[in-house]
Amino acid sequence: MKTDPIFYRLFQALPGTFFELIGQPASEANGYQFASVELKQTAFRIDGVFLPLPETAERPIYFVEIQFQNDPTLYARLFAEIFLYLRLYEPTRDWRAVVLFAQRRLEPTAVDPYQTLLISPQVQRLYLDELKDGVERPLEVQIVQLVVETEAEAPDHARRLLRRASEEVADALLQREIMDLIQTVVCYKFPQMSREEIEAMLGLSDLKQTRVYQEAIEEGKLEGKLEGKLEGKLEAVTPLAARGFAVEEIAEILSLEVEQVRRATQR
Repeated sequence: MKTDPIFYRLFQALPGTFFELIGQPASEANGYQFASVELKQTAFRIDGVFLPLPETAERPIYFVEIQFQNDPTLYARLFAEIFLYLRLYEPTRDWRAVVLFAQRRLEPTAVDPYQTLLISPQVQRLYLDELKDGVERPLEVQIVQLVVETEAEAPDHARRLLRRASEEVADALLQREIMDLIQTVVCYKFPQMSREEIEAMLGLSDLKQTRVYQEAIEEGKLEGKLEGKLEGKLEAVTPLAARGFAVEEIAEILSLEVEQVRRATQR
């Protein structure tokens, strides 16, 4: 399952989720802007960066790495990206790195060159499958837990989250965004299932009420093109980009290469 777009959307829509995960108040997100940063003239792209707002100069920069597969070179790449970022942008504030592993077993074992950094307060490692479950956990943190939930448990978990969102979130727009995120996670977890099957599994009235379909398909920009030719898919890039979807998300939705989406957005 491609998880980067899910976490990108989650941290953009609910940035407090990140701070809840690292043991800080969700309100800490009020002093940050979340972005994905591409380091120019290199092949490096940092999964996510929480940049302090100008009025919060005392807060550190947070670099976020999401790891759902084995990668023995993870730490070499991560620290190279961080120090290249520091070299290019010359920030004057402190920094922290947070690595979100789906499971502890995915963490590289050959870490001797990075041991000093890994044991320092500047680096925090979290193992999502070890997060304690419970209804008292914030809704957004339970969405993260849904990402690493087993297929057997995911449908019940998703139904509980959908009920919580409808009951606990008063803001209509935010409620819709959260429910769409939950549905998106389920769609990624069960790619072999049709929309109708997922609808029946979750008890949803119509998946076309989600943001991806309602806003893009209703305008006639996307309908009939997802399964069509490359040209039709490329035409669908602009309306999705205009609604704030990241390049990686659009590539995932349209089954395109990231570079194809980037070129389409530069037309």
